[in-house]
Amino acid sequence: MNWLVSIAQFLVNEILSQPAYLIGLITAAGLIALKKSTGQIIGGAIKATLGFLLIGAGAGLVVASLAPLGEMIQGSTGAHGVIPTNEAIVGIAQKEYGSRVAWLMIVGFAVSLVLARITPLRYVFLTGHHMLFMATLLTMVLATARMTSWVVVLLGGVLLGIMLVSMPAFAHPWTKRITGNNSIAIGHFGTAGYVAAGATGQLVGKSSPSTEEMKLPEGLRFLRDSMVATALSMLLIYLIMALLFLAKVGKETAFKAFAVDGGAAATGVGNYLMQSIMQGLQFGIAVAIILFGVRTILGELVPAFQGIAAKVVPGAVPSLDAPIVFPYAQNAVLIGFISSFVGGLISLGLLSAVFNPAFGLALVLPGLVPHFFTGGAAGVYGNATGGRRGAMAGAFVNGVLITFLPALLLKVLGAFGKENTTFGDADFGWFGTLIGNAAKAGTAGGIVLMLLIGAAVLGGAILVQKRVVETGWDPGARRDAVLGPQTPAAAPVEDAVPRAAGTYRKLTPPAGAPKPPPPPED
Repeated sequence: MNWLVSIAQFLVNEILSQPAYLIGLITAAGLIALKKSTGQIIGGAIKATLGFLLIGAGAGLVVASLAPLGEMIQGSTGAHGVIPTNEAIVGIAQKEYGSRVAWLMIVGFAVSLVLARITPLRYVFLTGHHMLFMATLLTMVLATARMTSWVVVLLGGVLLGIMLVSMPAFAHPWTKRITGNNSIAIGHFGTAGYVAAGATGQLVGKSSPSTEEMKLPEGLRFLRDSMVATALSMLLIYLIMALLFLAKVGKETAFKAFAVDGGAAATGVGNYLMQSIMQGLQFGIAVAIILFGVRTILGELVPAFQGIAAKVVPGAVPSLDAPIVFPYAQNAVLIGFISSFVGGLISLGLLSAVFNPAFGLALVLPGLVPHFFTGGAAGVYGNATGGRRGAMAGAFVNGVLITFLPALLLKVLGAFGKENTTFGDADFGWFGTLIGNAAKAGTAGGIVLMLLIGAAVLGGAILVQKRVVETGWDPGARRDAVLGPQTPAAAPVEDAVPRAAGTYRKLTPPAGAPKPPPPPED
């Protein structure tokens, strides 16, 4: 049996948990189904893989540029507690439960494909690392409840498969509002935060203009470039926090803030401030790389997915990682990040003053990485239904959720609850807490309760799909009634990007756009 375990671990750790490989294989399968030439199949698969590698490279730069800033914020505020980091807690759990996680993930992905085929939930979840994260969480919760290995794998696999097809459906009315079509869905376990952000936008931003329509003075028109605006904003944040950190801890400690991941400590105040500026600029570059990666992958994946939809899961919609919505409202991403982080800081204050003394909830520090990715996406969802006010308020709500939910989750993780890290995104928090508390009912009772929870999630998703998504309900209809129909932002599949078939999309101007002048006569 060891060889079976080795094969399963290889598939999970080396292929299925690597989004780039998974996307490349899916793209190749779609192009094969479309009967493309060998060259087009290889080229499309490689280009889609490179697109995801670009997203990963940008995400790595984001993490690297935020690491010193996180230390500065923690040192300036004096806050101590748990820092939610998905990769860290998964790495800790893999040492003990690696084989069970591998089998659970394979079973879960297979269950999701079956559910996508036989139910109205035609979503195929392609965010491989989030599949791994949720598989690890379910393994930890079920194993902590002393379930046997086969129960952990089979029951956990069913629950994982349900989550993979259900969560994209809950968010899809708002996702369609963002994209303007049914071509992609969100495949990221921060979905509860995105739905909350979209709903909050509906409540507060009925007449608020979009973040992408900000009127700037002539001298500030350079800020319309999202890369410039993002870099400048982070540069200012870095400088402010660097000065506060320097004043709080002194030169000796402050100068070491950049000596992480092979970086060099500052040699003086001037060098310390210039390193802060450089980190802000690096953040702008990181975001630009992510956006380019998104455009690259969509240019290949969306056409190829037509083949999969026709052959495997008719009408399938690819569910992709959170940055997939970033290009639709790039100003909202930065607004969402800042607003979510503020929500996290205020929630930390409430945990410290009220909920820790009264209920023993852990202090959850606002990790910059989850607040950037989920907060940025929440800003896009809030903007789609509530403009600027929606982006700010919606992302703020997301920040509250990803602070309180991890604190509740720690209560059901057993010995893992004493680690200095935990899962950071919203869906891990609410689903893990429900499953963990159900598991405390014992083996038989716990299994029944957990299956009932899974059935409720699946049934709710099917209801949303049939009664909301398929009926064409628009969550921004009230806003359109006040401001007029809102044309969705241009899709991030550029007209100048070659499609998998080697052709180019026909240029289609948005509704209401002036007609282009006729071409000059010969």
